[in-house]
Amino acid sequence: MKIIDRPFEGSFLLQPDIYTDKRGFFSEIFNLNKFREATGLNIRFVQDNLAGSFKNVFRGMHFQRQPYEQAKLITCLQGKILDIIVDLRPGSPTFKKTFQVELSVENRYQLFVPKGFAHGYLALTDRVLVMYKTDEFYHPEADGGFHYQDPSVDIRLPVDDQVLILSGKDQALPFIVDLDL
Repeated sequence: MKIIDRPFEGSFLLQPDIYTDKRGFFSEIFNLNKFREATGLNIRFVQDNLAGSFKNVFRGMHFQRQPYEQAKLITCLQGKILDIIVDLRPGSPTFKKTFQVELSVENRYQLFVPKGFAHGYLALTDRVLVMYKTDEFYHPEADGGFHYQDPSVDIRLPVDDQVLILSGKDQALPFIVDLDL
């Protein structure tokens, strides 16, 4: 496993080791020892989630509130997504800054999202499977999020808003100014 980028303090763009031959490829999607060696983090993941989406589905921008904040390790198992994180840590020098990266089955990148960040993604291909590990269980009462069109952040989607497919919940999310962070 190697680190490709460190977009924010505590976040990592990673690529697991990939072994290819005439049959195809093999990769460990997650190896705790290699993850700890590459990142220096002593983390314990407790939940794996799998989401399937169709092209132009946007899921985000989501986070869990204290005391149930989640760190996540995002992996795209099928297709391609534009993965987006926003620093929501008040007092951070990168507060409200955005990082966007394509994750795909081809590049096999993974994005580690630390606690205190909002996360979302746009499906760029007809069918997408996204798996993410979390270090805290999901708690509905701690569910939070903000609308992707918030003018205080720089989220740039490569598709017109009219073709986006959002849940009713995501359409109704507030702007950051209306959140109690």
